[in-house]
Amino acid sequence: MNESAFGESLRRHRLAHNLSLRGLGNLAHRSKSHLQELESGRKQPSIDTARHLDDLLGAGGRLVTLASTSAPEAVRGEDEALELASLLDASDVAPELVNRFEFAVDELASSYPTTAPMDLLPVVRDNLAQLGTALRKRTTLDQQRRLLVAAGWLALLRATLHIDLRHQRAADAHLTTAEQLAKHVGHAEIRAWSLETRAWDVLTAGDYRRALDLAEQARAMAPRGSSAHIQATAQTGRAWARMGNRRQTRRVLDEVERLVSPLQTPDRPEHHYQYDPAKALSYTATTLAWSGDPAAEEYARTIVADLDVAGRPRRAASARLDLGLALLAAGRPDEASMVTTEAITSGRVVPSNWWRATEVLSAVESSGIREANDLRDAYETHRPR
Repeated sequence: MNESAFGESLRRHRLAHNLSLRGLGNLAHRSKSHLQELESGRKQPSIDTARHLDDLLGAGGRLVTLASTSAPEAVRGEDEALELASLLDASDVAPELVNRFEFAVDELASSYPTTAPMDLLPVVRDNLAQLGTALRKRTTLDQQRRLLVAAGWLALLRATLHIDLRHQRAADAHLTTAEQLAKHVGHAEIRAWSLETRAWDVLTAGDYRRALDLAEQARAMAPRGSSAHIQATAQTGRAWARMGNRRQTRRVLDEVERLVSPLQTPDRPEHHYQYDPAKALSYTATTLAWSGDPAAEEYARTIVADLDVAGRPRRAASARLDLGLALLAAGRPDEASMVTTEAITSGRVVPSNWWRATEVLSAVESSGIREANDLRDAYETHRPR
């Protein structure tokens, strides 16, 4: 298949559903310009993007097949690693290899929301190992800086995956590495993301005051208006929510809304380090649910419905946990038990989010309702070991 075969097939299936590029973009949570580039062949689709579009358009696996047979991509695994290794045989680093690593960073960061952490981790590890080999070869100053920046992003992503899996020592080690690399090359955004990621880690562990301090440090470090700055701001709201300060929580949500309002949908809305304004409502639902605000329920229901339609099962599972917390605040433990059971049995709740399920279970069991037994059974069957 040539490189435009995917684009041609995508266009045919889109038109068969009487969808404009904008209409498909709204359904798929992709920008119109990104879909245009996919259809024209100017960009290659990730496997996850192809699978998402295939499901939306009922293409029966055709789009996934065409994406798999197009030019190699970073997340394809063994074949890609072998190709990278062959490029490293030269005594100098080839310019195309530097480009490949930068492409790998974007592909892997875009795969994060839809790929199980245990599946993505070995691919990130392999790319980091290849990067280490490249950095030991002769490079120009520009090549060395670009490789170090790519290594910083991948170390940060690897730390995030370890946090998801509750590998605490490995997470700390790779966060430290990312911070050191970012400091060495003067990359403020990677440094800010590293602080924000630490804030998330300690927040889920229950150290809310330290989470707030780290998020504030990340805000100060990040370039104003950058994705890291917005995410760190949102993280301060979550910390205030967990500390029960509704006034500060609302203030931060208003600030996030001001920061997000001028943004356009990025070309890669699924990219973990590119803030997608469409996610703002989801952050609002989470933050309000964590603060016990009665308004959380309406937001959380909307988010669950949107994510189900969009085919985002991992995010939908987290949203259902937030809805469970919101329903508890509304005094409806029976409904909270039902949606939390649905989230748990989906198999999409990562270990770092399991504390939400634990809180719902504890409250449901304290209420004495009969549904508590079913929730306990699901919890014990699926909880991380």
